[in-house]
Order: sequence, then C-alpha cells, then structure tokens
Amino acid sequence: MTTRIKSSAEIVAMREGGAMLAQVLRVVTEQVKPGMSTLDLSRLADTKLTKLGGKAAFKGYQGFPESLCVSVNDEVVHGIPGSDHIFKAGDIVSCDFGVIHKGMITDAAVSVIVGQPLGARDLELVNVTKKAMQRGIEAVKAGAHIGDIGAAVQKVLDGGGYGIVREFVGHGVGHELHEEPGIPNYGQKGTGFILKPGMTIAIEPMSTTGSHQVYITEDGWTVKTRDGSRSAHFEHTILVTEDGYEILTA
Repeated sequence: MTTRIKSSAEIVAMREGGAMLAQVLRVVTEQVKPGMSTLDLSRLADTKLTKLGGKAAFKGYQGFPESLCVSVNDEVVHGIPGSDHIFKAGDIVSCDFGVIHKGMITDAAVSVIVGQPLGARDLELVNVTKKAMQRGIEAVKAGAHIGDIGAAVQKVLDGGGYGIVREFVGHGVGHELHEEPGIPNYGQKGTGFILKPGMTIAIEPMSTTGSHQVYITEDGWTVKTRDGSRSAHFEHTILVTEDGYEILTA
C-alpha cells in the first residue's frame, strides 16, 4: 500500500511509539560490549520494550524469529540474532528495530562500534553514513520528491567513496511496516513520488567500505556484502510537515 496521510491521533501514536523505539536503541547500543551475543541484544530490546508497553514489529514478520535485527561488520541488514554470534572489540554493529503502538508502526536503526574502532576508515564509515541520513532527512518537506532525498544521501556517500547499497531502500511506514514509496539512497533531484504533509517515511542509508553489491545468505534473511567489506546502517521514521519534517524516532 502507498503510505497514507496520517490523522492527528495516528501521528500522536507514532510519536509515542517512536519515543519508545529511541529508548530501546539507546539501551542496546550503550550496553553492547565484547563477549555479548547478538541474541543478548535482542532479548535486552524485548525486555526494555515490554516495560515501556510497546510491541516489537519485526518478531514474526514474514517469519523473522526475533525482535531486533543485529548485523555485524559485513552483514548489512536483517541479521538474525543468535547465541553463537559473539561481539568482539572493533566490530561494527547495526541494530534495526520496529515498534507497534496503538496500531501504528515506527522503524529506526543505528550503527555503533564495539569498544575502539579497528581503524579510522571504520569510524568514518559510521559517521559519514549517519551524516548521509541526516542530509536525506533535511531534504524532506511537503512537495519534495523522493529523488531529492536520494540525491542528498548519495552526495554524501559518493563524496566519501563509499558503496551505496541499492537492493534495499527506505520506505513508507505507519499502517504497515513497509509501504510505498520505496526511497533509494541515490537518485536525481526533482524526480519520483511527491511527498505530502502527514505522510510518514523511513529514510535508511546502507553503505559499505567497498562495492555496493550484496547477497542474501542461506538463512533467507541476513544480507551481506559480496566483497566482505564492512557496512553501516542508520534509519529514522520521519513525518512530512508543511515546511519540513519531524523525526519521530529521535
């Protein structure tokens, strides 16, 4: 379905759900450390969200078995948490989480480095990918085109020499986890779907230190870089306003 203009009550529900989501991501990223497993993080997210009164959007979605997607190093997105996947110092960890609250869905992701980075390039990858997301968000307003967002993200990532993942993109969100339009992290200004006030979208650049090419592993979910390069992923759910935007998951 195409993302619809949300009612005032639906926007309030998404603000509340987005605030829960932001709290969960802060907890899991602050506590990640060497020796923990990716499953530990997912269970931590479950516990925090339950206390806040929300419902995990990913668990059971098309068969996904856990609440939190945890992707490490060359895993770009949709990593399935497991007790045998243990964090090491220097790992780049991307946590992607969704919340259902009062029937409305918000979606966000953040990447962090466990302990000290292995090198300056890893730290730059994380920082530049976050910057690219912010530039994409800043392109949002009523009357803006999807291509405006993609062009803003692409300019930052191309400038740093990073691969831009093409097979997986941002999307509308709210009544469903994934709504139209898709929002690529590349594009041309003035092209594509036109945004209207009250629409809600997820902007989520995924970048690599190498090629943009990725593949899905045998588990049917985890997306990895073909060349083994490391990756980062950031995402916010955004409300389109008359003169700009509101970040609902900050």
